[in-house]
Amino acid sequence: MPRPNFLAVTEFTFEGFSILEWHHRRIPFVVFLVLYLLTLASNAIILTVICLNHQFHTPMYFFLSVLSISETCYTVAIIPQMLSSLLSPQQTISIPGCATQFFFYLTFDVNNCFLLMVMGYDHYVVICKPLPAHPLWYLVIMGKKACIQLASGSWSIGLSIAIIQVSSVFSLPFCDANLISHFFCDIRSIMKFACADTTIKEFITLLISLHALVLSMVLILVSYVLIVTTILKIVSAEGRRKAFATCASHLTVVIVHYDCTSFIYLKPKSQNSLQDRLISVTYTVFTPLLNPVVKSLRNKEVKDALLRTLGRKPLS
Repeated sequence: MPRPNFLAVTEFTFEGFSILEWHHRRIPFVVFLVLYLLTLASNAIILTVICLNHQFHTPMYFFLSVLSISETCYTVAIIPQMLSSLLSPQQTISIPGCATQFFFYLTFDVNNCFLLMVMGYDHYVVICKPLPAHPLWYLVIMGKKACIQLASGSWSIGLSIAIIQVSSVFSLPFCDANLISHFFCDIRSIMKFACADTTIKEFITLLISLHALVLSMVLILVSYVLIVTTILKIVSAEGRRKAFATCASHLTVVIVHYDCTSFIYLKPKSQNSLQDRLISVTYTVFTPLLNPVVKSLRNKEVKDALLRTLGRKPLS
């Protein structure tokens, strides 16, 4: 039950990076702005190259383009607010605005987790399923309909979890304090202002985190156990090298993504809000840029296609 005689809160205030002096905030602002623009540009390049080159109209690049769209939406939901926090000491946001920001943030974050899981399954099918008698086995399993269903399933899970979480948390009454020690609407910071018992809400949050993170992480792990087992059976050293190279970029992105996400959502409560913010900066600024760079722009086929698109390299 809400506490009696409480002062209802109608908006929140972001503490952001106000603990830093202004002259210490200018450099991070420029750095984060440049990284944000690079993230938007690199994802736009990937989408353009994939759309304009028929050779990339395959399941792997389809999922990569969906991930690029999701990463772009994710950064748009968070980074502009963070950049704004670097320019002004404190900023306010209404409770509905906070709920909206958190809804989109969580939707795309969970969607990214399950898209990475789907891409792990795609690598599993590529490496473990091809048979000499069925050279097109991969395209039979990962047909257009299957790809759309897998991508739609990831989006649906993200939307469902976001709806449940937002409905659960923002149905609480908020009172007494409204200073969020973060640069966006972080769920743990928000629940501190609730005037009612949050035990059940925190349990729901934990279940959601376990479902979104642990389930997808376990399925990725199972995929890679089967992949590694298959690769080790390959007689040719060159064949093993190519198979490992196929998975290396995806595995790099998965490790970084789940390390940061697990720290944010599964760690015990902490009083070190600055540490939480620094980890969140890594997760919201650097990880979205890592994905397109590692998975696409270091790919020779993508770089060659980009040069052809720009007219700087003749068609082979």
